[in-house]
Amino acid sequence: MNFFIDTADIEEIKTALEWGLVDGVTTNPSLVAKTGRTLKEVVDDIVKVVDGPISVEVVSMDAEGMIAEGRELAKIHENIVIKVPMNLEGLKACRTLADEEIGVNMTLVFSPMQALLAAKAGALFVSPFVGRLDDISSSGMELIHDIVQIYDNYGYDTEVLVASVRSPMHVYEAAMGGADVCTIPFNVIGQLVKHPLTDSGIEKFMKDWENVPK
Repeated sequence: MNFFIDTADIEEIKTALEWGLVDGVTTNPSLVAKTGRTLKEVVDDIVKVVDGPISVEVVSMDAEGMIAEGRELAKIHENIVIKVPMNLEGLKACRTLADEEIGVNMTLVFSPMQALLAAKAGALFVSPFVGRLDDISSSGMELIHDIVQIYDNYGYDTEVLVASVRSPMHVYEAAMGGADVCTIPFNVIGQLVKHPLTDSGIEKFMKDWENVPK
């Protein structure tokens, strides 16, 4: 499974890269807004340090606008992937951009049928939002299993990118469900390494080391 970091904060990205845990980046308008910087400034910094897919979201609501934005964003760097929303306009934009060999990440996916449509439209990634489904007492991980099964049934190349990840358990369940990618907030990436037995084991080893003759 590939790990993408879900952030527009360049310092978080650099830190996670030092840990060796970043295969790509996903951003969205909300994450960019938190930085207080322009989209161009954010993207220019990210492409300098990340050697992998970098998802950047369009903000137009019509297919024509999405396509125009996508083409411009794709010119920034070969690793740029265009995020478009799961609706009819987004599907039209996805088909056109995919035909032009511009990678598309179909975002805000909440049902197996939406994921099937994204694959048929040529999306490189499909982003089901598991946390938001859990928030409304629906099963986000059941959706992941369904999408993986449908894609396996028909041999689609679209990668399942698990988004709206809230905890290490989401990452675990995504891996068990056969997802291709998990896009993970910085704080959750840090939590993945934690285990109380690891911490107590390190503490004991270091304490015992103090008694070793020097």
